[in-house]
Amino acid sequence: SVDLRGRGLLRRVSQAGAARATALRIGADDKRSQTRTRGAVTELYDRIGVGYRSLRVPDPRIAAAITAALGDAESVANVGAGAGSYEPRERRVVAIEPARTMLRQRARDAAPAVRASATALPLRDASVDAALAVLTIHHWPDRARGLAELRRVARKRVVILTHEHLESFWLGEYFPGIRRIDLEIFPTLSDFERALGPVRVTSLPIPHDCSDGFLGAYWRRPHAYLDARVRFAISSFAKIGEAEAATGLARLRSDLDSGAWQRANHSLSSLDALDLGYRLVVAELRG
Repeated sequence: SVDLRGRGLLRRVSQAGAARATALRIGADDKRSQTRTRGAVTELYDRIGVGYRSLRVPDPRIAAAITAALGDAESVANVGAGAGSYEPRERRVVAIEPARTMLRQRARDAAPAVRASATALPLRDASVDAALAVLTIHHWPDRARGLAELRRVARKRVVILTHEHLESFWLGEYFPGIRRIDLEIFPTLSDFERALGPVRVTSLPIPHDCSDGFLGAYWRRPHAYLDARVRFAISSFAKIGEAEAATGLARLRSDLDSGAWQRANHSLSSLDALDLGYRLVVAELRG
């Protein structure tokens, strides 16, 4: 039945978790630093994740692209799973998520979930066909270690939805701190290749009416960014701080009221989708 999806994978978690924790050998200082960073990320989503499911509704076009990228994988580890967006319901799935607030928002019939970090996945080596990470890797306390973990647990492939910063996105003009943070936290192509080997990168244009309210979803609906509820579901706004957010919001509101935004971005009104730098990264693994 649906509620047993992934239970076989979940049974292996508790056994593998203890062994994996023992196998990880990192220095005490490094471990304390990672723990603080991981705690900060978990705290962030425990705070902003309230009401997440109502604003971060999976978009079917993005879901189709992710499903296609997973290929013939019958079992999937969804790492940084959040409330369960984009988990393929027709496959065996085990979800990994560190934030309690996100775990509590998972649907009752969602895949079984484990509270754990991407940097120490409680799964055996090559225990799933595919490892999936959707708009999460930029939150990981140690991206290189997390990528190595994805490769370790996957038999066939690793599928990652990530973001490549593009200067052309107008939102950065109002919130330059987001640009600065994106450049610091999102992995580069070299980072992926170093950890996973050869990768295939595909652009994922975002529809103008995207239902999943991540940062770039409202590129043709600028008034949405003025809504505090919308911003609350986007981690970038929490990271830039209240002062910069207030300054940018005041400028954006003024430009929308005066028509300046519409004049500067009039060409967007005729577009159904836009490349904002969202990328599907797929690594086909070889034994």
